Amino acid sequence: MNVEALISQLTANSQTIAVAESLTGGLLADALVTVPGASKVFLGGIVSYSDSSKVNVLGLPANLLNDQGAVSAQTALAMAKLVATRFEATFGLSTTGVAGPDPVGQSPVGEVFVAISGPGVEFAQKLQVIGSRAEIRSQAVLAALELLWKHSGK
Repeated sequence: MNVEALISQLTANSQTIAVAESLTGGLLADALVTVPGASKVFLGGIVSYSDSSKVNVLGLPANLLNDQGAVSAQTALAMAKLVATRFEATFGLSTTGVAGPDPVGQSPVGEVFVAISGPGVEFAQKLQVIGSRAEIRSQAVLAALELLWKHSGK
């Protein structure tokens, strides 16, 4: 994924982005802000690693977490919607999942959800990634950026 091209595409389309990260712990925001000029399109992010921060900081409904769990398509999509709203961004991106070393509830290591919310798109994607903790987190970032690339070019 060419993040420089993604930032250029967002800039050319006058689009903005905000991120809500759990699994990736700030890596998604870092991937964006590494690019010069990212400040024109990247509005900010929330790293809500714990369930309590997902509820108290991001605004995720507690009943959603109780019913679906932190590692689910529904949670990922709600995170993306909430962060887009909070930052008044064109797009919200989110990541949640299990990087290991142990499973979380019924979710095995490597189960990842990335989601995007924006004009004409509300989509969550499930991935099953094999690799180390670092590799799982990196693949989640790449998948989220690819979602943004696909949907921001419209």
